[in-house]
Amino acid sequence: MTWPIRWRPASKSLLACLAPVLLAACGQGGASQADKGDAYTLGLYTSLPIAWNESADIGSLLASDGPVHWALPVLKSHGEFVPLDTLAASDGTLPLPQDATLVIAQPRPLSPQENVALDDWVREGGHVLLLADPMLTADSAFAPGDPRRPQDIAMLSPILARWGLELEFDEAQEAGEHAVSVDGVALPVNLSGRFRLLGKSGEGAASGKGGDAVATCFLEAEGLLADCQSGQGRVIAVADAAFLENPLDSKGVAAGKAALEDLLHRTRMGM
Repeated sequence: MTWPIRWRPASKSLLACLAPVLLAACGQGGASQADKGDAYTLGLYTSLPIAWNESADIGSLLASDGPVHWALPVLKSHGEFVPLDTLAASDGTLPLPQDATLVIAQPRPLSPQENVALDDWVREGGHVLLLADPMLTADSAFAPGDPRRPQDIAMLSPILARWGLELEFDEAQEAGEHAVSVDGVALPVNLSGRFRLLGKSGEGAASGKGGDAVATCFLEAEGLLADCQSGQGRVIAVADAAFLENPLDSKGVAAGKAALEDLLHRTRMGM
């Protein structure tokens, strides 16, 4: 199929040039602490400072003794941890095993090749946890417009439309973190978005298919979460990424860990 091209790739930066070195370093020490029967490959594709710290200094980026994001040990605990700097390898395929789980958290806009590779991988049995925030509230060391800054607004319309979804944002909502119950787990959110099923209306509509969409999706928590089946694969999409911020208090960390573990478990269900 022909994918719409709506954005140009983000401009290159020193961090982008160092990505292969940084990713290789972050992948070290990713041996699973889980039982062998429960271990799996987990890929991470994100603009958020999870696999490395946000720093303008090269030495700090490469240092192994800096503070660790609370989510990194959680991701590494499930098996082989594979941080990615692209979703499309040189042969056009997504560079993960078919039985892996891919966490996509507030990514840069995907290239047409990455959209196709991701769509193919999911339909062939891949499982994705997608966190797409329409208004990221996390603080950053870099000013708006700096390519090293995390992606402020998720721009994923092509792949979302492919799955029959549209991400919406209510600008009139009040800012401030609060918890939303998702599948019985309290999910911290702040200025979250909502998914809408293309061609359908109302939460729990039987299908998110619209146009040439290939997925069947169900909405929960007033559209905060979309649970989609595409071919043999599954996508759990959340219209917020606030819980991946690095809270200073232990209560906030515990809430974030519980939410991440629950979402990862749900993404793997049925495998």
